[in-house]
Amino acid sequence: MSDQQQRPAGGPGGQRPGGPPPGGFGFGPGRGGPGGMGMPVQKAKDFKGTLRRLIGYLRPHRFALLIVLLTAVLSTLFSIVGPKIMGKATTKLFEGIMARFNGQADAKIDFHYIWEILAVLGVLYMISALFSFIQQYVMASVAQKTVYGLRKDVNDKLEKLPLKFFDSRTHGEILSRAVNDVDNISGTLQQSLTQFITAFVTLIGVIVMMLTISWIMTLITIVTLPLSVIAIKMIAKRSQLYFKGQQKALGELNGHVEEMYTGHNIVKAFGHEKKSIGKFNDVNEQLYESGWRAQFVSGMIMPIMGFIGNIGYVLVSVAGGILVLHSRITIGDVQAFISYSRQFAMPITQTAQIANIIQSTIASAERIFELLDEEEEVPEAARPVALAASDDGMKVRGDVSFNHVQFRYKDDTPLIEDMDIHVHSGQMIAIVGPTGAGKTTLINLLMRFYELNGGSITIDGTPITELKRGDLRSLFGMVLQDTWLFNGTIRDNIAYGREGATEEDVVAAARAAYADHFIRTLPEGYDTVLNEEASNISQGQKQLLTIARAILADPAILILDEATSSVDTRTEIHIQRAMSELMEGRTSFVIAHRLSTIRDADLILVMNHGTVIEQGSHEELLAAGGFYADLYESQFSQKRTQDVS
Repeated sequence: MSDQQQRPAGGPGGQRPGGPPPGGFGFGPGRGGPGGMGMPVQKAKDFKGTLRRLIGYLRPHRFALLIVLLTAVLSTLFSIVGPKIMGKATTKLFEGIMARFNGQADAKIDFHYIWEILAVLGVLYMISALFSFIQQYVMASVAQKTVYGLRKDVNDKLEKLPLKFFDSRTHGEILSRAVNDVDNISGTLQQSLTQFITAFVTLIGVIVMMLTISWIMTLITIVTLPLSVIAIKMIAKRSQLYFKGQQKALGELNGHVEEMYTGHNIVKAFGHEKKSIGKFNDVNEQLYESGWRAQFVSGMIMPIMGFIGNIGYVLVSVAGGILVLHSRITIGDVQAFISYSRQFAMPITQTAQIANIIQSTIASAERIFELLDEEEEVPEAARPVALAASDDGMKVRGDVSFNHVQFRYKDDTPLIEDMDIHVHSGQMIAIVGPTGAGKTTLINLLMRFYELNGGSITIDGTPITELKRGDLRSLFGMVLQDTWLFNGTIRDNIAYGREGATEEDVVAAARAAYADHFIRTLPEGYDTVLNEEASNISQGQKQLLTIARAILADPAILILDEATSSVDTRTEIHIQRAMSELMEGRTSFVIAHRLSTIRDADLILVMNHGTVIEQGSHEELLAAGGFYADLYESQFSQKRTQDVS
């Protein structure tokens, strides 16, 4: 499923409108989110099952939800009786005027009675507003507590998921479930749920109040309802197509802009600005065409609903006038009924609109529950083992053994079979081989990012499955070819290597990595804030910072993945010296691409197709004249050719 499909409908950022305003239809220009009836609605595969599960998150808040229901009913009821009471004031005013018109001697308008009615109305509306305030306050608390628990469960789940889960899905898909889908549920619980209750109670209350006035006029009002439903269906069906085209064009436009912005240097370097602008204009034109058609068609609902409502209004007014002439009802009742008839279509429209929102919300909940149901990492050992300290004070000696290790990403495709490697404390182990040989896989198995299919890996004789994952991974320091720095100061990025590191520790680590000089040349020095992609410093400088971070961590075992590939030759020499000091007395695993950098390795593992096909020192492997010798000769010949040219 694409990132665009993962987002809740309503905009490029996944934001959803807050729903229709109380008493409003919720249609018209600009209302194209999940609440709008023109937007395609994502439906859940198992609506009932997902709904039951979502209700489970609401169950701890039963008492608060009961208060919400009660206050919603009371607020609506107090609001509904208003027109009926106002009708009495109108009737009294009309009677007084007609008495004067007929020339009665004692004719007068009973303003005292009218003011009493207005006072009663004021009190009723104040009570209604108070109950509405309580309803919204309590529901906001329930909604936020519910999604708080949901977010916590999602976050806890993500921490327990194996690396293969993240490798098989895009970041956008995972973020969409963890952020957009949860926000979709939050908005529905806080707004749409209370609106649904209010709309339902309003609909029942309005029908009851209309029936108490006149069943004939009520029948006339209800007869116009099918016309509204038919009109909405016809318009919604047509606008669905346009909204679908709008979302497709919007997704293409977002993707194009993101791609062009990320690679703007390449675009300019190859002179494709006009081509990029031309594609943008084409997609933008499609978006404009689909957008205005979608908004225009969906915007027709309001005037059409208003037209049908006015037909009903005319019919009700005529029928009411006839009934007043025959003294069947009073003029105030006609006024009250007209007010109720104007309210009659609102809850129906809102209910249909909210039904779409609920469909989208349950679909979001289903996607979240699919995430929560994913297979987790193998549980930690019931009684985890703590590695004993060695004689020299280090927590771990660093003896590492791969004993008959078997591993496969897919059940039917073996990758590593019967691997045996024994590494002694303080040794530098180089891992070489072509792309896809299994070099990174070996490191992932060592850090238990993936579980073995057979055999065991031990550190100081202790199987890694008997250690806590956090304790195991804290033994390693990593410097990878792909640098990772977060949005923050340079000081914070280096200090990330060890909790509680002092300013002196940070500076010392930077000096050891030969990063201190370039840091101090920056305007803000160690307080320089790196942007989101750390693009305000060079790739080589980023690598120096990650090396400083690893030095500060002072790990027992080092993992280096061509750590100096992004720096110049002079800086590489300094870093190699720093690395040599850092690796002194520590077990080090070095994934190497340039074989010239690993001549001094104690042991070189040559991998191909997930198997260690050769192992030994640099001189031993060259003398053997095998796969390693061929790799080394090809690199050396290539370098010699480049030097000559």
